[in-house]
Amino acid sequence: MTTSVPQGALRVSATEREPIVDRLQQAFAEGRIDKEELDLRLHLAMTARTRADLDAVLADLAPVPAAPAVPVPAGEPTAEQRVLAALAHVLGGTTLFLGPLVMLCTTARRSPYVRAHIVTALNFQLTLLILTIVTFGVGAIAYAVSWIVCGVAALLGLAGTPFRYPFTLRLVR
Repeated sequence: MTTSVPQGALRVSATEREPIVDRLQQAFAEGRIDKEELDLRLHLAMTARTRADLDAVLADLAPVPAAPAVPVPAGEPTAEQRVLAALAHVLGGTTLFLGPLVMLCTTARRSPYVRAHIVTALNFQLTLLILTIVTFGVGAIAYAVSWIVCGVAALLGLAGTPFRYPFTLRLVR
């Protein structure tokens, strides 16, 4: 034998009371009810035994408007994207052009921000390589300076700022 119990006659739990208490406090903050009425309604909500008793506490209050979703600005890189951008510059300084080249093949599709930093690091390292080859090794002195520039680029990548190396050929786009 099963008997159906009306929805309003079901007992309420403490977890069902919490949203009601929050809504009452919000109504008080909005100025819809005064302090005495808040205290009375809180007492009724905390002593309510059934859902019908609990629904009566909010019967004359407007429903809670849905909070608008806060969109993430499209131009703001996430923390993961910033770390990947900084990693491209650090790998460029330590592995020459191989690190950024591998990143270009594997992680460049994640975001335009990461791709821009990877391409910038790769172009800088390729420019240094061409300079070294053309000057028969004398251009290798530029690699000593490149560590400092790569460090600055990595910090700017972590900060979420775009960066372009000076005097760099744009071989990869």
